[in-house]
Amino acid sequence: MSQKRTDKDLLVKGIKHIAYTIFLMFLAPGVIYQAFKNQGHPLYWPVLILGFILAIGAVAMAFYSLKLIMESLFGKKKRKL
Repeated sequence: MSQKRTDKDLLVKGIKHIAYTIFLMFLAPGVIYQAFKNQGHPLYWPVLILGFILAIGAVAMAFYSLKLIMESLFGKKKRKL
């Protein structure tokens, strides 16, 4: 019975990505809030679009980070051909 160990390098990479995700999760709502607060400003639409892009990026990065952490703990799935 072979016991697998945690891939520590991949785990550290996943935790770093979680830190970036948390940063984006705080930044995106702040940018969207600032856009809605300044609706009369000429840069309203670009700032609002940037906020939504950051929010989508936060969600995507969260899934990627969790995928990295799961791979480090359980290893990659091996496909049968």
